[in-house]
Parts: sequence; C-alpha cells; structure tokens
Amino acid sequence: MDINNLTNLQFALIGAAVLWDLTWRGFALWNAARSNKSGWFIALIVLNTVGILPIVYLLFFKSDRK
Repeated sequence: MDINNLTNLQFALIGAAVLWDLTWRGFALWNAARSNKSGWFIALIVLNTVGILPIVYLLFFKSDRK
C-alpha cells in the first residue's frame, strides 16, 4: 500500500481507529496499574487489538475499588 494512494476517508478511518484504541487502552492501563494487575498491564501494552482487549478487561476483569 502506497501512502500517496490513500484517500481522505481512509486517513479519517485510520485516525478514528487510532483514537479509539488509545482511549480504551489508556483507560484500561490506568485501571490495571491502580489495581496492581501487572499481567493485564503487560498484555494491554503488548497486544494490539484495536480496543477489543481493553474493553474486555474493563467490562469483565476490572476490580471495583470503593
């Protein structure tokens, strides 16, 4: 894929995917670090799943801190 052949729509979709991933990943990393879950923290940094793994962590594995 040549970068000169990308359309504005493709750039917008790539940008939206990057923002989506960074938002979910940042929130999940913050929660994993505060909960001392180093395994999840490392997995969230290493695996690039376009927001899927951070959403799974936040929905099912996040510990509720009261």
